[in-house]
Amino acid sequence: SDNNAGVSADPSDAEKRASVRLELAGGYFSRGQFSTALDEIKLALAAKPDMGAAYNMRGLVYAAMGEDLLAEESFERAMSLNPRDADAMHNRAWFKCQRGQYDDADRLFEQAIATPQYRDLARSLMAQGICYARAGRMVPAEQKLLRAYEVDPTNPTTAYNLADVLYRRSELERARFYVRRVNDNEELSNAQTLWLAARIENKAGNRNAVEAFGRQLRARFPQSPQAQAYDSGRFND
Repeated sequence: SDNNAGVSADPSDAEKRASVRLELAGGYFSRGQFSTALDEIKLALAAKPDMGAAYNMRGLVYAAMGEDLLAEESFERAMSLNPRDADAMHNRAWFKCQRGQYDDADRLFEQAIATPQYRDLARSLMAQGICYARAGRMVPAEQKLLRAYEVDPTNPTTAYNLADVLYRRSELERARFYVRRVNDNEELSNAQTLWLAARIENKAGNRNAVEAFGRQLRARFPQSPQAQAYDSGRFND
């Protein structure tokens, strides 16, 4: 029976097609080609209409485009198709955090973190900590970032954000410890991490250390807003 050539009834085949489309969508999305990414997601869903991961990615694309209602709808759909999709919970939580909906974000992060065998635990703990910091809640911010650091001490973003929270809480000794973990590796350090180190030393009253970090900032990142802030002495912005 050759009459349905080209239309495969094999579910694993549809699954494969959908996965390929979704992978392509991810590539377009990472290059900022949003409408092409959406086209590929549409094709993935045509092959596999109940593909939660496709709705999750569609949410990310719409969020990046500023289409908040469509993003929200997509994340909701991803979670209803797979209520244990911690990745969708995380993305939806971060989406809420960026829009200042801190309580909703918090609830979703907690849900993701509580998911058994969740591979990206450190990422969600870190994002939740950053979100608390944005909301001005420094105590839980420190707790979450510390946990993220314990789960994955190699992530420079966690160490930087933890140092920043500790600096804002005037825990200068501890702030210095975490930012040093980043700045001791020239490949990881950047204008932000050097500037944080300078501000920690400024708050601690260590002129020489401030100037040493300032020199590094000027030498390595002369055009950065951080180098300009250093030059004009704006330590407390």
